[in-house]
Amino acid sequence: MLRLAAGKAGWGKPLPEGRFRGVAVHESFGTPVAKVAEVSVEDGQIRVHRVVCAVDCGVAVNPDNVRAQIEGGIGFGLGAILQEEITLTDGSVDQGNYDAYLPLRIDAMPAVEVHILPSDAAPTGVGEPGVPPIGPAVANAVAAATGKRIRDLPFSRGLTTA
Repeated sequence: MLRLAAGKAGWGKPLPEGRFRGVAVHESFGTPVAKVAEVSVEDGQIRVHRVVCAVDCGVAVNPDNVRAQIEGGIGFGLGAILQEEITLTDGSVDQGNYDAYLPLRIDAMPAVEVHILPSDAAPTGVGEPGVPPIGPAVANAVAAATGKRIRDLPFSRGLTTA
């Protein structure tokens, strides 16, 4: 599965100047997922350009649904790691609406490829497994770009303190 994601992402082949790759693998609900993220970092801003994903979910009963769940997990995960943040002042939430709380916007969604491994095994979960590996894949790409490890969320804040 990792080889499939890396191969489809062109791992080992040159990228355009200023772009970097990171990889991560995670398993949840019986479904291993590998992701390769292609990012750039400019003026402290992280942009995810492309995500290539391989998923082993057993028999893909509805492949379109598998792809949609994984794509949605990537979008949800990117919002969480890149910019979403809830802060409190004197016990009250500071973000009262979406003008202050910034989920991922459609213009920030990268190109996504989802590759489903052929399988005869029983189907496994696909709702949640698309979320966990996106953060580490992006963090590894940022480390390749900057030499710094981000350990704070959201990454927009963590990059300045890395």
